[in-house]
Amino acid sequence: MSTNLTAAPTRAPGRREFLRVGVVGSLGLTLGDFFALKARADQKNYASKEGAAKSVIQIVLPGGMAHQESWDPKPDAPLEYRGPFNVAKTKLPGVVLSENFRSVAQVADKMTIVRSIAGKEADHGRASYTMFTGYRKSPALEHPAMGAVVSHEFGPRRDLPPYVAVPSASEYGGTGYLGSQFGPFGIGSDPARSGYKVRDLTLPPGVDDRRFGTRQQIRGVVDDHFRAQAKSAEALGAMDEFYARAYALISSSAAREAFDIEKESAATRAKYGTSDAGPRFLLARRLVEAGVRFVTVSYGGWDMHAGIESAMKRQAPGLDAALAGLIRDLDDRGLLASTVVLVTSEFGRTPKINASAGRDHFPRVFSLAVAGGGFKKGLVYGSSNSTASEPEEDPVRVEDVLTTVYHQLGINADKELMAPGARPIEIIDDGNVVKDLIG
Repeated sequence: MSTNLTAAPTRAPGRREFLRVGVVGSLGLTLGDFFALKARADQKNYASKEGAAKSVIQIVLPGGMAHQESWDPKPDAPLEYRGPFNVAKTKLPGVVLSENFRSVAQVADKMTIVRSIAGKEADHGRASYTMFTGYRKSPALEHPAMGAVVSHEFGPRRDLPPYVAVPSASEYGGTGYLGSQFGPFGIGSDPARSGYKVRDLTLPPGVDDRRFGTRQQIRGVVDDHFRAQAKSAEALGAMDEFYARAYALISSSAAREAFDIEKESAATRAKYGTSDAGPRFLLARRLVEAGVRFVTVSYGGWDMHAGIESAMKRQAPGLDAALAGLIRDLDDRGLLASTVVLVTSEFGRTPKINASAGRDHFPRVFSLAVAGGGFKKGLVYGSSNSTASEPEEDPVRVEDVLTTVYHQLGINADKELMAPGARPIEIIDDGNVVKDLIG
């Protein structure tokens, strides 16, 4: 066996390549710089402009709430599919919800319920990732959650953080490839607990407003000195923006007031019920009313593989009262038209009750609910089949729902944001605005 060691002839670079390298070199750019600039030139960069919706409250239900025991009951199905609960009538002709949501049923005329969400992920983490970002989880890239994108596109309003997580941030609700300055402000305390106090909103002991202002001025002088000496001020500029937002937040009496639910009357608090969900949802309303653009609120554990009847009886009443109270309160204050309330879980539950009297993970079809922000009122969109095991009419993907929410906010989800390595990435890949959901 012989081997030909003769080198293949090398193609001489053409005139265009010489010109390109010459231009790049004369500008002091590397080829990496050049291709990064080219990527930015090709980037789909639609301007974001506030739409009908000014804020979003995303209510996150970890664990995967059963669609049969909430938004899509099947009262005519055999018992092993129907489950243990009856139904609650709504004001909409022929539309019922599970009896677990009698209070929400009375405000269903202000809501849109989508009963034909077609999912793909049956794992908690992967399904949560999709619900926050609109993408399937990938080892190659971490995508930003909706709140981070909204923060990136619009920034703060009235010295308040644009993105707040109540009571704490989800591991899937982060900034992905965007900068950390677009991440959620975690309040570090639960408004449902006694002694609730928001971290980072109070000055340290011994530091009054006058001393705080003096420290801020001294830090500005130091920053100016190092900025003049540094070869690149870009990193300092980013840090300066971070500190500027922090100073504005700490020094803002409006910000402190927004987080203080003790300002609410007993009558208003009673509207939201007595569970942990009540104070959390009430705080979310206060925050959007004050100017926060995106709030995530987490409530409960809905992974009911066993004993779903008793588990729902413990968990559902709190969500029922708080969600109905939130929708009524926003509507009474004239805020519902400009605030999207998006109720998301992870996936649905299996059509048949299992041997442990529960339901297991089931992504093939499930439901979600939305209200306000220009979404239609009193709409049930799509349907599952008679056993809630397949979409029957108008299947909708999670990325379509999120794209529609972005649309209402004034963000084109086809817009490309820049990921590491000068990679333009669409906010949502192949998402469609579901126009029939918009009023």
